Amino acid sequence: MVALSNVQFGKRNEDVRTVQKALIKRGRKIPDGATGLFGEQTRAAYRAEQLAQGFKGSDADGKPGLTSLTTLGHFAHFTVEREHASTDGAGALALARVTFRDPGDDSGEAAMRRYARRACELTGMDPQFGVQALTTIARRESAYNHPKFRVNTTDVNAHGRTAADGHPLNCSRGATQCVPSTFATYHQAGTADTPYDVVACMCATVNYVRHRYHVNRSGSNFAARVQQADPHRPPHWY
Repeated sequence: MVALSNVQFGKRNEDVRTVQKALIKRGRKIPDGATGLFGEQTRAAYRAEQLAQGFKGSDADGKPGLTSLTTLGHFAHFTVEREHASTDGAGALALARVTFRDPGDDSGEAAMRRYARRACELTGMDPQFGVQALTTIARRESAYNHPKFRVNTTDVNAHGRTAADGHPLNCSRGATQCVPSTFATYHQAGTADTPYDVVACMCATVNYVRHRYHVNRSGSNFAARVQQADPHRPPHWY
């Protein structure tokens, strides 16, 4: 078990050492070896790992995020501890409490705007910025929650035991495509416990991007920080 909060630049602990060993095993260069100190060498090695996973540009910054660290853990056989303190929604779930029932929410652009407005209300994001951003993500990630695209069985996250919906546990799911560990960590208090619930999935996305991309509380910089949320730029996974 590795805590994401322990694996940050400047920290020295056993979780850092575990990640360093995993990076070295993956062929990333850390000349000093697994010292347990997250310094420049480890940041460069982690950036190389992010690039290998498909991260690009500023997303490959050498700073461990939940998605990249979980993927590294899959290769190196460690799990990632969710971060209770980082969730704006104060409703973090244990992964075992995430369900995979599909409530049959509506699809289409108008429905996504309606759900996005509710997600903004629950997370405190200004709908002036959040509705368009979330609707754009839903369009690009799931074709506005189309039944054929509510679960991604082909990307790097599609691994793990078979969940109750018949798909690998770690598959991205829902309108804005959250992997279950991300959904659990950034779950919004008072929303459903399944990523197939559009409002719950969108709320988790808001809480995630606030933490990962430093999107401000109002969401005025949402589209600027998250390319996938900006309809004026090409699609780019987030």
